[in-house]
Amino acid sequence: MQGDDREQLPQSSFLQHLQNLSGAGKAIGVLTSGGDAQGMNAAVRAVVRMGIYVEAKVYFIYEGYQGMVDGGDNIVEVSWESVSSILQVGGTVIGSARCKEFRTREGRLKAAFNLIQRGITNLCVIGGANLFREEWSGLLEELAQSGKIEEEAVKKYVYLNIVGMVGSIDNDFCGTDMTIGTDSALHRIIEVVDAIMTTAQSHQRTFVLEVMGRHCGYLALVSALACGADWVFIPEYPPEEGWEDQMCVKLSENRARKKRLNIIIVAEGAIDSHNKPITSEKVKDLVVQQLGFDTRVTILGHVQRGGTPSAFDRILASRMGVEAVLALLEATPDTPACVVSLSGNQAVRLPLMECVQMVSSGRRASLHLFINYNKVSFENNLNTYKLLSHRKPDTELPKTNFNVAVLNVGAPAAGMNAAVRSAVRVGITEGHNMFAVIDGFEGFANGQIKEISWGDVGGWTGQGGSLLGTKRTLPAKYLEKIADQMRTNNINALMVIGGFEAYLGLLELSAAREKYDEFCVPMVMVPATVSNNVPGSDFSIGADTALNTITDTCDRIKQSASGTKRRVFIIETMGGYCGYLANMGGLAAGADAAYIFEEKFDIRELQANVEHLTEKMKTSIQRGLVLRNENSNENYTTDFIYQLYSEEGKGVFDCRKNVLGHMQQGGAPSPFDRNFGTKVSAKAVQWISKKLRETYRRGKVFANTEDSVCLLGMRRRNLIFQPVVELKDQADFVHRIPKEQWWLKLRPLMKILAKYKTSYDVSDSGQLEHVARHSPKEAETGAI
Repeated sequence: MQGDDREQLPQSSFLQHLQNLSGAGKAIGVLTSGGDAQGMNAAVRAVVRMGIYVEAKVYFIYEGYQGMVDGGDNIVEVSWESVSSILQVGGTVIGSARCKEFRTREGRLKAAFNLIQRGITNLCVIGGANLFREEWSGLLEELAQSGKIEEEAVKKYVYLNIVGMVGSIDNDFCGTDMTIGTDSALHRIIEVVDAIMTTAQSHQRTFVLEVMGRHCGYLALVSALACGADWVFIPEYPPEEGWEDQMCVKLSENRARKKRLNIIIVAEGAIDSHNKPITSEKVKDLVVQQLGFDTRVTILGHVQRGGTPSAFDRILASRMGVEAVLALLEATPDTPACVVSLSGNQAVRLPLMECVQMVSSGRRASLHLFINYNKVSFENNLNTYKLLSHRKPDTELPKTNFNVAVLNVGAPAAGMNAAVRSAVRVGITEGHNMFAVIDGFEGFANGQIKEISWGDVGGWTGQGGSLLGTKRTLPAKYLEKIADQMRTNNINALMVIGGFEAYLGLLELSAAREKYDEFCVPMVMVPATVSNNVPGSDFSIGADTALNTITDTCDRIKQSASGTKRRVFIIETMGGYCGYLANMGGLAAGADAAYIFEEKFDIRELQANVEHLTEKMKTSIQRGLVLRNENSNENYTTDFIYQLYSEEGKGVFDCRKNVLGHMQQGGAPSPFDRNFGTKVSAKAVQWISKKLRETYRRGKVFANTEDSVCLLGMRRRNLIFQPVVELKDQADFVHRIPKEQWWLKLRPLMKILAKYKTSYDVSDSGQLEHVARHSPKEAETGAI
């Protein structure tokens, strides 16, 4: 039974289904294979704790398949505490090794014997083992014939179930939008680029940066988008003949425009149109010889694999680990080995060998085909990069004479500047005159509006905050002045980047169209707020950066107590009434509890959590973490919870509290926020261009329909334009949150992974209800 089917079950039927899924008497082995990737430990932790939650025995298989073949102390039963404090650790604590012996039947025979000795017939593999599964029954019969196992064991352990999870920083596996480790690798690359940019600008240098990716240029391409690189080389898109001269001309033009820094990114597998390698050294020599620029090469190498996993990778890996255990419990003898994948914000299961064959055939046939096999988003990234990286000569640009204004509204959010840069440059490419509005609607009313050029937004992608300035002021009291400014500056379209205030502002402008013709123009909103509380979009620009800030801070806070016994930290996060940051931060940081407005709690739950922490302090994990959304409850404030925990925990543990405050809105934007802001803004401006062409008549723009005022939001895996008026039914205007929020379905994961459970009860039953999401059939038909 798949995720959606379970969600339809009544409580009593669902409890019966849980009993059928009981892991009692089952044994699960977890191993990692191939190269390490940040987030693998989060997946291991999730498998262990979810397995124990359903009463299965869980075993570590150290050193991958080599450990399975060698047996002995390499296969060890683990406890709940065994995976404590590994969530934030990079690499894999159970080790990974290549094993030639496992590729032989004799090696697999040894592995089968070692598993049967412990009753393991369920494997969670970060890697692949389909042949092992197909041979399983034959291996057992051979072991029985040689007298190594009893005939009863052959009957008892007749089937081997395998579920895979993909850990790869290259993001080179078909069937999933993101592999475990990719986001963290991007964080490492962007951290290096940001550091390089400061020294390079001091000396007018050109830097050639080599990143990993022998067969897949995802890291190189997305990094180039995130930092605004001058040129990028990837294996899937060999440059055209004469690229050497084209690149040097572009570098010279940028330097002539007073740009002190040039960045060139090279994937290690980059090739030219003749399939010859393009190396970082070759690119450097070319720039030095033809331009004489001071040029340096930086090869990142295994730095990209190292370091702490990002919040996204921790959450992704935790979801994949839980889903893997559920897939094993639901498996039948006819169920093929599957891989747990990500589609949009949904976890799905896909046949393992189909995904592997798509990757293999893609590499054999043509690297160009790999784009189509892998993801449509790869091509979107490529097209967006080409659109933004180089301005065509004015003689080649169309001239529309349309004036498009861009402004930020609401609180600042990391990634806003990347969105503005993208909007300005795409708008210029489309032939429009782009105008920047300073300080939101208030600045608009006061005439703080100016034309902005291609070069004015250079270097904006990596800068936090809002360089245009932003305010929460709504336009209602300035309608006449704003209309006057739109008339004076002949503004033909409006793009608003911001949070819930931006949404309210567009509603007000739309309602004022009956009185002011000036507002009868195309208007589009791009969601940008750390709170992630805008209706019509699963994600908002800035929320990922804030989530990483919370996660990093929680890591440091927990680390500060590493030499202190029995301490609980109470952390307050931002978000208004939206609990996204608290809930997802709790999942990423391994919190014991997260209090949010969307899920009501009372003194009994607070007391139960205190009792849970009291019991926890009796184990080797003598540290607790509790997150509270700032507006989760007007009476149970952060101070109240701190005082309650302090009083009830006397003699057992002491408490500390931290209010993170505006640090969540600051800092350099994450790779996700840079790229999300870049792509969504590009699409928004292209929509504006289409609407301008559709609504231009009698010498002016006249758009007065609902679909000419839209919000561009991310829904699952698609960017969708939705009229702001139609979204009113989806919004809770009192609390400024959407009525339905996808991430609430992940809330049970945090509880399952945080609290030790020894048996099922009614309160526990609902915790698994929303864990698994969509069936493989839905994924194949594109239903998600």
